[in-house]
Amino acid sequence: MRSGDHDRNRNRNHGFTLLEVLVALVIVGTSLGASLRAVGSLTQNSNGLRASMMATWSAENRLSQIRLAGEFPPVGKHAFDCSQDELPLTCEEEVLTTPNPFFRRVEVSVYDSRDPLRRIIKLAQIVKNG
Repeated sequence: MRSGDHDRNRNRNHGFTLLEVLVALVIVGTSLGASLRAVGSLTQNSNGLRASMMATWSAENRLSQIRLAGEFPPVGKHAFDCSQDELPLTCEEEVLTTPNPFFRRVEVSVYDSRDPLRRIIKLAQIVKNG
């Protein structure tokens, strides 16, 4: 073997080819894309859980207020603002009769004010007269 051939073979074995670099970039890009989608999904889940927690607090606050005040609310339905933190919420309270006239069923539904058709939570309790 001539020394010139030996030098050429040695030079070919150093470094990566363009194709190898492109394949590595595609693999890394795909991995990063999947990671970003996962993080985005976690963020969206976190926002949904936060809204659910705030809505639950709003409904529980109203039901506790009725219970602690000893109210016997009139039958009917009304809505009021029950925003929590920076989350705009609307509560809808519906008071229904029960077979026993000394009890009423109070249902509090909480909606996202930005999307009034989306009910986040609904809680109910029975209230007695007196």
